[in-house]
Amino acid sequence: MYVLDTDILSIHQSEKGWEYERVRSRLDRVEPTSVFVAIVSLHEQAIGWHSYLQRAKNMEGLMHGYAKFERMLLDFTRLNILAFDQGAADEFDRLTSLGVRIGAMDLRIAATALANNCAVVTRNTVDFERVPGLRIEDWTVT
Repeated sequence: MYVLDTDILSIHQSEKGWEYERVRSRLDRVEPTSVFVAIVSLHEQAIGWHSYLQRAKNMEGLMHGYAKFERMLLDFTRLNILAFDQGAADEFDRLTSLGVRIGAMDLRIAATALANNCAVVTRNTVDFERVPGLRIEDWTVT
């Protein structure tokens, strides 16, 4: 089973570019029921589009931001979501007590993946490699 990190999810949502083609190719080779996103990724993307909307200077910017926000919500209705539940919270606390130093959102995604026995699919291998016992894969490389 796999959890798509937010960066890989964003590549997939872009539907363009060589990284998208590689990710799409890998997704086509795995069972859809084995691919998940953490609810943390929804949180990250919502924060991003909220920030974009806060900085919008005109109606075009607002319309673009809200269209992207709506697209994000529609995407998440079609995805298999992993909750940040008690198991993920316990893993998060364990990793924190071990002194794992990566961003809070990445640590929450890692904890969710560990709690659900999933590999994290990410380009951010440098940070995720710091998490003991976490399996990671970068689907943007050959």
